[in-house]
Amino acid sequence: MPHKMLKLSTLAILVAGASQASAAVYTIEPVSTAGADQLAAQEYFSSAQTNADSTPVSMFTTGIKPSAEGENCFTGNCNAGSYDVAGTARRGTQGAPLSDAVAFNQNRQFVNDLSGLYNYCRDDLGYNTCDVWARSEYFGYGYNVDDEQSGQGLGGLQHIQQTWKNNYHSNAVALDNGAAVTTKADDASAYPEQIGTLQDKTTDATLEGIAGNYSFGTSSSAVFNNNGVYPRAFAKRGFVNIDGTPAALLNPVSGDAFVKNMGQTMANGAVETTDGNLLVVGTSSFAQTFTQDVDSRDPNTDDINIGLGFNKDTFKQCATNPSNLYSTFECQFGSFANEAAFWLVDASGNVVKSGAMGSNLAAVDKDHDDVSAQASANAVAMVNGSPVAVGYISRDTNSSDSYVMEAAFFKPTAGIDSSWTQTAIPGITISTGDDRNYEYTMANDVNANFKVVGIAKSHKADNRSYPQKMFIYDNATGQTKFLDSSVSSIFFRGANGDAEAINDHDQVVGWIDSETKNQIDGSERRHRAFTYIAGSAAQGPLKAGSVWMLDDLTNDPELGNASVANSYRIISATDVNNAGVISATANYCAGGYQNLTKEAQCSVTEKQVAIKLVPKANATDKDIIVRKAEEDEPVKRSGGSLGILALTALGFIGFRRRK
Repeated sequence: MPHKMLKLSTLAILVAGASQASAAVYTIEPVSTAGADQLAAQEYFSSAQTNADSTPVSMFTTGIKPSAEGENCFTGNCNAGSYDVAGTARRGTQGAPLSDAVAFNQNRQFVNDLSGLYNYCRDDLGYNTCDVWARSEYFGYGYNVDDEQSGQGLGGLQHIQQTWKNNYHSNAVALDNGAAVTTKADDASAYPEQIGTLQDKTTDATLEGIAGNYSFGTSSSAVFNNNGVYPRAFAKRGFVNIDGTPAALLNPVSGDAFVKNMGQTMANGAVETTDGNLLVVGTSSFAQTFTQDVDSRDPNTDDINIGLGFNKDTFKQCATNPSNLYSTFECQFGSFANEAAFWLVDASGNVVKSGAMGSNLAAVDKDHDDVSAQASANAVAMVNGSPVAVGYISRDTNSSDSYVMEAAFFKPTAGIDSSWTQTAIPGITISTGDDRNYEYTMANDVNANFKVVGIAKSHKADNRSYPQKMFIYDNATGQTKFLDSSVSSIFFRGANGDAEAINDHDQVVGWIDSETKNQIDGSERRHRAFTYIAGSAAQGPLKAGSVWMLDDLTNDPELGNASVANSYRIISATDVNNAGVISATANYCAGGYQNLTKEAQCSVTEKQVAIKLVPKANATDKDIIVRKAEEDEPVKRSGGSLGILALTALGFIGFRRRK
């Protein structure tokens, strides 16, 4: 890793050498970039190859391998090298997040063209950069503004929708400790023969977590050559790898061939059971949501720009004539109602049990045909020997939107293969009627103490900048509290945030807006990772109830500007195991940022990378040195365009870690 030479006076060198002083609570360990480098080296479209060669691939973390019982890196009792980091590498923009059951948690499922992306940004994020953001998400990063539809961008939703005529090049790869992961979707034997010839390097995937010898995540289908057109078999399919051997998580529903074949499954969270199996939780489609009279789910084929229209009557036949599934353009645009689901996978990769975890509403709202039931299990933990999953269910609010996503937990009534109950998390109930309090709420993680963390997106039609708030629910007391200014000034009023994970010591990690500037109709605030000690016991030098920015806990002024510690600004913390080791996503500046302040500039091109934060054994509170506010001129902003890191950061509002 390159570093700038740090110039020290002779006296400073002698002092540093004599004292061996070192601050900071966490050491930053970069995750290998092998998988990202592999993706960057892959062939892309010739019209965008120069753009692909010159644009860094971005890395994201999603989880970290659990630690063994009793391990604690704060005391030095751990093997930090054994905690692999799960994640993904992505080239360009997503267009439709692979980790969302429905794009950007919009249960209308209308975010399928340029206007849908713009409307989402305008109505939910409220930025004055929505026009630029939407075009980048649709046409791809670095698109040609003079000829948007020529395919010049990297990634993007158009790239996916044009596959039928133009084939496809992978946009994302799953990463296990930085190495690319093969999924079952890459194997031609996993598909029906009539689809066609599998095209190499055409899947997108994300690894959501690691447990023992298992890893799990979600992949798109591969692309096939079917008599000169290029269909996908499905949009998303959950997978499990056992010691590197992949297995697919098939849809547990029976009946409708369209749903069973082209409906999605997702592996969001997992936990090892006492008999050595893996209990995976996620989502599974149970019904199509197509209605003849609703246009909001129809893609704008002018945006797709391959000379094909979208015929509703033809699409309707996808469900009634399964032989046309992979030879009809319209069948590639199926939309589905989804329910929380589970799979029990043994050490040989066999799914020994699977099923739904309860669904309480019809697929399509009879009074509002453009909304549909959606439910998901996002994480699972063993609580007193029995699994508890958390995520969200559908709630009927009797409003103009009607069905909405509401945070919930799921418990089996007896064994894992029994029926499951679903319970809305109290304290964040979404109000009925048109004057709604929240657009959606969802739970992201649960620990062995049955404490749950998640988010609640505020809903006000006349103010687009209402924040995405964070909550923590304690089942022992039945109380839910928000992470707001009453907890810490870091959680300032109006801040957007995401509480992404909680370990069994009640240590919470996530991200929060780090700037207090007015966001109404303005630019996005910077995001920074935080940790909150929510329990009654300290974690090393981190006192109970304390909240810290991770940039402060990695700050080491003794090492200077060019140090590893000053080469990163941590965007998001995505998971924390019981040993206190954190997986995180960061901006990286080779050679170090210009100074140690919170918003220091980088003199070279920043990259987005995956890192692991390891507690320093026996660190004390005297090792915490909070970074100063910016001392010089404010960060200069460009009014004409957004860079790759800024556009990537915009996606964090919709990007959800799944454990």
